[in-house]
Amino acid sequence: MVEYRIDRRSGIATYLQIVQQTKQALRLGLLEPGDRLPTAKEVVAATAINPNTVLKAYRELEREGLVEPRPGLGTFVRRSLARPGAAADSPLRAELADWTDRARAAGLDREDVTALVASVLEECFGETAAPGERGHKENG
Repeated sequence: MVEYRIDRRSGIATYLQIVQQTKQALRLGLLEPGDRLPTAKEVVAATAINPNTVLKAYRELEREGLVEPRPGLGTFVRRSLARPGAAADSPLRAELADWTDRARAAGLDREDVTALVASVLEECFGETAAPGERGHKENG
């Protein structure tokens, strides 16, 4: 089961943090179709947020077709977002963990790593990059 961590200083709405963390768990294969999400009551007890915030997040996930409520039983995962290369136990994740360890050893902090990764993601996945191509600009 997923455990939500709410960062009140992030500037991201609490319900969106729940949506994002649920999607991340779906992408990593930590949640699979048929799994039950924590009840609103369980999330409230763990995070001290308003139950309506949890329900709003779950409604958004339902609207996107990712979960479905079952009256009296809870909210259940309907479909996965997992891809083999993104699984929690994938070789790519291990390589990323190794790279992160090297970045920390080189003196980079979380914000440095976040900025570096964000810049590479923008370069590789930005709107200027065609599918499957890196977004490098040509000289000339």
